[in-house]
Amino acid sequence: MASQRGESAAQAAAPLTKQRKGLDKSHYLYIAVIVAVVLGALIGLIFPEFGKSLKPLGDGFIKLIKMMIAPVIFCTIVLGIGSIAKAATVGKVGGLALGYFIVMSTFALAIGLVVGNLIHPGEGLKLAPYDPNKKAATDSTVDFLLGIIPGDIPVLPTLLAAILVGFALQKMGPQGTPILSAIGHGQALVFRILIMVMWLAPVGAFGAIAAVVGATGVQAIISMATLMVAFYITCAVFIVVILGGLLQIVSGVNIFRLMKYLGREYLLIFSTSSSEAALPRLIAKMEHLGVSKPVVGVTVPTGYSFNLDGTAIYLTMASLFVANAMGTPLDLGAQISLLIFMIIASKGAAGVTGAGLATLAAGLQAHRPELLGGVGMIVGIDRFMSEARALTNFTGNAVATVLIGTWVKEIDGGQVERVLSGAEPFDEQTMIAGHGAHAAAAEPAPQPVTANA
Repeated sequence: MASQRGESAAQAAAPLTKQRKGLDKSHYLYIAVIVAVVLGALIGLIFPEFGKSLKPLGDGFIKLIKMMIAPVIFCTIVLGIGSIAKAATVGKVGGLALGYFIVMSTFALAIGLVVGNLIHPGEGLKLAPYDPNKKAATDSTVDFLLGIIPGDIPVLPTLLAAILVGFALQKMGPQGTPILSAIGHGQALVFRILIMVMWLAPVGAFGAIAAVVGATGVQAIISMATLMVAFYITCAVFIVVILGGLLQIVSGVNIFRLMKYLGREYLLIFSTSSSEAALPRLIAKMEHLGVSKPVVGVTVPTGYSFNLDGTAIYLTMASLFVANAMGTPLDLGAQISLLIFMIIASKGAAGVTGAGLATLAAGLQAHRPELLGGVGMIVGIDRFMSEARALTNFTGNAVATVLIGTWVKEIDGGQVERVLSGAEPFDEQTMIAGHGAHAAAAEPAPQPVTANA
């Protein structure tokens, strides 16, 4: 038995080791983007004309992101509709979880819009609108290279087609399973390409930031810093006031005690900028906290795809930032229609690095295509905001698990108090040895995507 447990622990630890190796690579990308942003800002300040000449680097990266919008939206929405149907069949827990996720994601999107309208991020920059048909003042080589990148596919027709295909596959029942599986493989390919594109983010960020700072001076740096600070403050207030208040009222649990219990997971997320890195640990810790296995098995994996509070706040605040920076702020009607689009499309923003950026670009392209030029600025600061997104998403899923456990009376209040008081500490070895078997048994449905965006 001892040897079997040892083999189980080794098998469970193996994928975690591979995951850490993969995360190390994204660490290099993170550092490269930071260096590129700093260098781009310096070039724009010291050599403004040269900085403005680097704009094609940012434009090329935006075109690559645009190229991926339609396949990302199609695959994630089709698979997302299928996952919603499967989760709902789990019963009361699945239906309650999905209802809660939709309400909270919508609320988070609305909060992002409110804060964005209060602080007016990006106002005064007045960047040039994006015109895909306009020839840049560059040599023929640059024009040729930019022309290689395929044109974009309209987003709203793609979204409608994805919704229709998703519901049609539901009606097909077992006959639709092979098609869903094929789309799942296609999604893996799409996100692999997106990962490759995101490795060009340092180049795109360098060119975009250099051009913007070269054209507007220090005002661009102040505007980007304002957006980042406002975003971090908004996420903190959302966690403490909204999630914390709901948790206290419904479950009688203090948000700060829960966050202290999840302290190691927060460090892991902060160091990797990905809430996916802490998924196995969240499952194990929620069970140890006293929430039943069925509730954890439904809520946590589903929440990682559909409960993206931090990403929702980011999408709406970033959209308003871009609109203001382009000198064409969105009116209330455009903001509401954008919010509705983001409610649907953000379900595909839980993927690998770059999916959130693709969703942002999709929303702008669907509503105001001329605003796409401002996405280049977001590329430069997107990685600076990724930690707050990931931490907020993770906290939202931890709180949701406790809330749903309380609503369906599948939580041990005595165990919660013992764990949070430190009387019954979490055993790391138990988590490693037991996660593999539990994950296979508990996960209710294949998730379309899982990470921070």
